[in-house]
Amino acid sequence: MNSKLYGNLIFELSHPGRRAYSLPKNRFGCHTIPPSLRREKDAELPECDEMTVVRHYTNLSENNFGVDNGFYPLGSCTMKYNPTINEEIATLPSFTNLHPEQPEETVQGALEVEYGLQQALASITGMDDVTLNPYAGAHGELTGLMIIRSYHQSRGDNRRTKVIVPDSAHGTNPASAAVCGLEVVEVKSTPEGLVDVNDLKPLLGDDVAAMMMTNPNTLGLFEKDIPEIAELVHACGGLMYYDGANLNPLLGTARPGDMGFDVIHLNLHKTFSTPHGGGGPGAGPVGVRKMLIPFLPKPHVIKTEGRFMVEQPRQEDTYSVENNRVSSYLGNFLVILRAYTYILTLGKEHIKEVGPLATLNANYIKECLKDDYELPIEGLCKHEFVFNGLKDKTTGITTMDVAKRLLDYGYHAPTIYFPLLFHEAMMIEPTENESKDTIDGFVRVMHLIAKEARETPDLVKGAPHNTPIGRVDDVLAAKHPVLTYRQLLNDTQSESGA
Repeated sequence: MNSKLYGNLIFELSHPGRRAYSLPKNRFGCHTIPPSLRREKDAELPECDEMTVVRHYTNLSENNFGVDNGFYPLGSCTMKYNPTINEEIATLPSFTNLHPEQPEETVQGALEVEYGLQQALASITGMDDVTLNPYAGAHGELTGLMIIRSYHQSRGDNRRTKVIVPDSAHGTNPASAAVCGLEVVEVKSTPEGLVDVNDLKPLLGDDVAAMMMTNPNTLGLFEKDIPEIAELVHACGGLMYYDGANLNPLLGTARPGDMGFDVIHLNLHKTFSTPHGGGGPGAGPVGVRKMLIPFLPKPHVIKTEGRFMVEQPRQEDTYSVENNRVSSYLGNFLVILRAYTYILTLGKEHIKEVGPLATLNANYIKECLKDDYELPIEGLCKHEFVFNGLKDKTTGITTMDVAKRLLDYGYHAPTIYFPLLFHEAMMIEPTENESKDTIDGFVRVMHLIAKEARETPDLVKGAPHNTPIGRVDDVLAAKHPVLTYRQLLNDTQSESGA
């Protein structure tokens, strides 16, 4: 392979006068652009022929790693396979050519999709209604907390300003509560990794708005005391909020609504197999119990006499409209469409298999590797689990070293250094999609890396060796990022004395 086409910037492949396009003959005449809108000098764009451009970006795309070309055991994020049928449905012109302001009678099919997903998610989670308004999981968290705040305020209960968050929670939980103007109170975990009920009890009072929980939690453990926790929070007048990031292992086995949760947000890019990563597009639907339906943001799709309608904000909807709306309309429609396709493809029969298979795969990997990797909490996990680095601490090999070495063997690294409860945390989640052959291959490589750590530690410390870019200085890259070609050119000239 020509390294000049593979590893260089497109600017470095540029040659003056080369073109990859030709403009059609000007049919519009010449028009003067006001001086205030004109550049002082021409834009410094690369000049390349078409084949160079195509090969350059094709080669760059081959450096991307995703679930379509390899095992992606990223814990906490559920990087599951996105079936191609989801993408095919989402690209149908009947859907992509719609406009959100079209008359309702012309978009009955699209509204039926929205309504159908609302109903499906409500059934799956044990909620009474769902809004598709939020654009992402964190959006959903904020929306759920604003709904809770509105509920308390509507009853004149303005003292409830505290949100209880476990010390094992996702970082977005306290962040969302803070953005919502609520005070965050941390509850500790037991040595077994579960919420400490004894630590929780003194925190409860008439100033508690809600408790946020993820179940299974970020250690992949099911919170077995959830009935007691929900009862305690409800008894003091607070509500239970469910972080839906880890809903995947519950599909077919349990529903948050049945556990006592009042509000739930869902990550469609995790549990319901829409694209994940790259900054979007996202979707974070929020489900609520019946008493909270009046506080859902609008517009909202309803069904009346066999016809689908968009329920618009009313003047009397003070709390739900002014405080709780986080996006412009009915959410990211094509993401919603993908999730609904996924649910309909599985059906009621097969969606029940998702959770048990995800749990089986995770426990299989955990049991296979626990002789080489330290398992800080024994016992049955759900969809994911956490190691605390290598079991042999004398090697000097860190979790970062193991993660980098995995890249040499063609596997994406798992989540590392999260949750913060363990110094060398390594969180692994295989999802339900992976075959035993794929999982066995991953297990063999993990054992091999543990062996290399004992016998040739420098090999592991220097990894990765087979990737286009070796190990980077993360701190330097964060503090002094090189974001433009001109900046790179100036730095190079300065270093060479040019």
